[in-house]
Amino acid sequence: MDFPIGIFDSGIGGLTVYSAIRRRLPGNRILYLGDTARVPYGTKSTQTIIKYSIENTAFLLRRGVRLVVVACNTSSAVSLPSLQSQVPVPVVGVIRPGAASAVSRSRSRRIGVLGTEATIRSQAYLRALKELDPNVRVFMQACPLFVPLVEEGWLDHDVTRRVASIYLGGMRTHDIDTLVLGCTHYPLIKGAIADALELDGGGRVDVIDSADAAADQVADMATAVDGGAGLSEFFVTDSAARFRRVAELFLGKLRGTVTEVDVVHD
Repeated sequence: MDFPIGIFDSGIGGLTVYSAIRRRLPGNRILYLGDTARVPYGTKSTQTIIKYSIENTAFLLRRGVRLVVVACNTSSAVSLPSLQSQVPVPVVGVIRPGAASAVSRSRSRRIGVLGTEATIRSQAYLRALKELDPNVRVFMQACPLFVPLVEEGWLDHDVTRRVASIYLGGMRTHDIDTLVLGCTHYPLIKGAIADALELDGGGRVDVIDSADAAADQVADMATAVDGGAGLSEFFVTDSAARFRRVAELFLGKLRGTVTEVDVVHD
């Protein structure tokens, strides 16, 4: 029995989703595609994001995956309906699971959302949160510089902390008790984000990583391969060596091959 799972992201951020799924499904083969040649997606037009997402999904389908995970919040916000209507296998996004986790954990019903420009502009989190609880108040902030800072490997850099402080200055005034990291890159700089919120270490603001919530959904939908080898294959559209170097900053040594590909023609 084989039940390979495909994951794609605009770059390395989706590895947070990969890691969460790998913990839950240790025997399954997982194929991860990082579109590093075209990152970031957050500043692209809706039409371009949908085009890239369809190409990424087609690449994974050609390799026999039986479930596709859209680990990119921007792509989930913009292209998930198109993918789900066209793709012959289940397609899972990260927005709905993250929103559900936030609603279940918020006490004050005041929730903050950080995301790329495209994710915030789409209002996908706002809709998902309001569908789950019409009374919730949602405060959103676009953070377009976070993705390139993470892709550069500046996870604990003074510049990253300064940018986080600027972005989150307004969020501190909204008295939120829950914050959704609406981009899979953002958990990699969770420390800088928490410091910018002036967290006191007492859990005053609950920070939601949608990767864990999405991984729970995938585990429910996938067929677990008991006793499988749990092989991982990583594909990137540019600079395989750089991808491995930055990825290993937060995952440790990658257990799997990293191959540079052309998603349209390979």
